[in-house]
Amino acid sequence: MERKVSFGGVLLFMLFILLASKETVLGVEGRVCESKSHHFKGPCVSDHNCATVCRTERFSGGNCRGFRRRCFCSRRC
Repeated sequence: MERKVSFGGVLLFMLFILLASKETVLGVEGRVCESKSHHFKGPCVSDHNCATVCRTERFSGGNCRGFRRRCFCSRRC
């Protein structure tokens, strides 16, 4: 008997592995608290710009997230 593997099934499996590995890395680092930036204006396109603004707000860094591309600042709790 032959088995046919669909491209969608392989893609779904790879996505699952990627998400599982990211979750493992975050668990090892400790708790990270996040808050929406109060000073970042406009859509967040660059993680570097977001992190720079977050450092002025006394956070350790920041990333662009979500469908609406907002800047979220982060630091260890």
